[in-house]
Amino acid sequence: MRMIVVVLIVLSSACALAQPQQPAPPQPSKWGWKHSVVSALTVTQISFKDWAQGGEDALSWTARLDGKSTLDDTAFTLGNSYKMVYGQAKIGQTKSRKTEDRIEFESVLTYKLGTYVNPYISATLKTQFSTGVTIDADGNETPVSKFFDPGYLTQSAGVGYQPVKEIKTRFGVALREIATSTYWTYANDPKTPPESRVKIRVDGGFESVTDLELKLDDNLLIRSKLELFSPIRKPSDATLRMDNALTATINKYMVVILNVMLINDERSSTRLQLKEMLSLGLSYTLF
Repeated sequence: MRMIVVVLIVLSSACALAQPQQPAPPQPSKWGWKHSVVSALTVTQISFKDWAQGGEDALSWTARLDGKSTLDDTAFTLGNSYKMVYGQAKIGQTKSRKTEDRIEFESVLTYKLGTYVNPYISATLKTQFSTGVTIDADGNETPVSKFFDPGYLTQSAGVGYQPVKEIKTRFGVALREIATSTYWTYANDPKTPPESRVKIRVDGGFESVTDLELKLDDNLLIRSKLELFSPIRKPSDATLRMDNALTATINKYMVVILNVMLINDERSSTRLQLKEMLSLGLSYTLF
């Protein structure tokens, strides 16, 4: 009997060893496309009824979509980013007026030449969704912009530098086009006579772009982008654009966003333009 048990144990061990080994699951590749899209909706509503201290009903909202698509290969990196923001506000019996209106796309192809310094080519597009107006003291509206009027397009090539993960900057030669159809002031000097005005202005120059993405805490993120363009034929027409956003995540779906924008572009305004927005709302990561 004891001999039979020993034989059975030996046979079982032999069968187990004879079975083919299951291959280990493949490790996920660090190369390929990576996508991220985050949406947010912020709403502010104020309503009064028999309020002795006065006031007007108000409703404002802003919707935004921020996305990135990055293709990482052994020889190059292709990064695409896009941002769309639109918001309106209604106070009392006045009609709704927009408070935010942005469409921005950027694509950067970087060749991996070294660890920190790498050549690149890029293309950007900036415009808006709907008609923009200015309002005088009497409440009269004057249209000043609309979809792709103006539209800003830039193509550049140069060298990028990324000393640390949180900061990357690039500098190169660039070609910028300002497209207009009705509102010619964006593409022309105010003193330009009517017969010499153009609808599309093309400038060659130098471009510098610096991006900062810093996680201050588990729920606190700051993003900043500084863009500079200096035309060769008239360096005094250099433009500056700075977009800063501080995002505080309260929980999985609620965020507080502080956005501060600075624009210095003498063709659109002789003064430094500043826009600040503080909002609380819902955020959802699509993927």
